[in-house]
Amino acid sequence: MYSRILIPTDGSAEVERAVDHALDLAEAHGATVHALYVVNTASYAGLPMETAWEGVDELLRSDAEEAVETVRERAEDRSIPVETSIVEGTPSRCIVREAEETGCDLIVMGTHGRGGIDRLLLGSVAEKVVRASSLPVLTVSVSPREDDAIAERQPAESRPSDAEADQSS
Repeated sequence: MYSRILIPTDGSAEVERAVDHALDLAEAHGATVHALYVVNTASYAGLPMETAWEGVDELLRSDAEEAVETVRERAEDRSIPVETSIVEGTPSRCIVREAEETGCDLIVMGTHGRGGIDRLLLGSVAEKVVRASSLPVLTVSVSPREDDAIAERQPAESRPSDAEADQSS
């Protein structure tokens, strides 16, 4: 069903769940994955002119290379064919363009699940990609629910039973 899957990554630990899903799908369908890092040029557009641009660019490039290399290694560990690219620009636009130009038939990306004022002020790259792309986009919540995260940190024997949890509410 899928032959090429685009995985946009920012190198954060939170994106790991999306990478896991993409690799599972690639393995199941015999697909190639394409790891993409977008250097968001808008993120340093407001820096003062006297800032050492070469240093900023070098740092961003280093982060980008590390992020796509992590996906490459994980894919290769599972014998999944992988390609990588690093581009500069607006993340949502670059993701859609890269997916189309490389012949991908699915985009799998993490979403921070922001709501309320955060979403209004910051926007959502994932939402913009979903709206702009003609390809299917699978969004993966980058963090489990708070209750699940708490439960994962507690040993099973110390977790309250459902009945105990209901009584304490």
